[in-house]
Amino acid sequence: MSSYSPDLDELLNAWQIELREQRRLSPHSCEAYERDLRQFCDFITNHLGETLTLERFTQLHVRDIRAFLSMRRAGAAQNRSLARSLSGLRSFDRFLKKRGHATLEALPNIQSPKPSQRLPRPVDVEQVINMLAMAKDNKTPWQGARDVALLMLLYGCGLRISEALSLRLSDIQLGIQQGALRVVGKGGKPRDVPLLAVTCNALTHYHQLYKIGLRQNDLFFRGPRGGALSARQAQYLVARLRHALGLPESVTPHALRHSFASHLLSNGADLRSIQDLLGHASLASTQVYTKIDPQQLNDVYMRAHPRARIKRN
Repeated sequence: MSSYSPDLDELLNAWQIELREQRRLSPHSCEAYERDLRQFCDFITNHLGETLTLERFTQLHVRDIRAFLSMRRAGAAQNRSLARSLSGLRSFDRFLKKRGHATLEALPNIQSPKPSQRLPRPVDVEQVINMLAMAKDNKTPWQGARDVALLMLLYGCGLRISEALSLRLSDIQLGIQQGALRVVGKGGKPRDVPLLAVTCNALTHYHQLYKIGLRQNDLFFRGPRGGALSARQAQYLVARLRHALGLPESVTPHALRHSFASHLLSNGADLRSIQDLLGHASLASTQVYTKIDPQQLNDVYMRAHPRARIKRN
């Protein structure tokens, strides 16, 4: 049972529904926002020593919010987690304003801590090749082919693990030389991703070996019992290969996505194209994923700028 008033609890539930159904945030983001905001409300209830009502919520002082952040900091929360908590609080505050309620006046006086930009370490090409070779050795041939196809999408197309596992048969167009995927990314935004022939072959091989016929609307990647392959099973796959090959703990499904972007960039792809392939809303997000080498940036500048083509006397 909530430690705050029914009116506030009802608005929190309505806010969650809006995040899921109107803003179409991912289930993971909705869960994180709700967890953070309810943690905030629980802390404020204990901090004030009284039941937290909607009216009292909007009258909170700057020191109350800072006390919550200090508590999180003492619990080893990093800047990124604190910034997400404040982001959820601001989202709920905007929701209150839209519903015609008073808002949290102290909130604009709180500055979000700047998240530290931690880049996942890219996986070497040779390490990826070794992972693909070992992935074939699963319990059955179709499971090995499935694992190879999944890894090919993470590294060969830069998909998020959630995007790969949500693919349906109807989203995949396979050709002899090249194919394409219709991927639904964050916020329900679709994008088309090209497939290389080697990736098409891996997807086709898995599809041919999977004995139970898939209908067009079925999820493409299946588990051993016939249900959809889960994110936990996919993460276990990468962990199993990582341990078997003696690779560092940084080798994760997300690291394969980062490797896709890093290796494209190091081979001359431009950031704008990589942004489209990754499905990033802003170029700034792509720049965080791809650490630009200064010498490479200088080479691109010298090749691309018109004045660089003029010979020096």
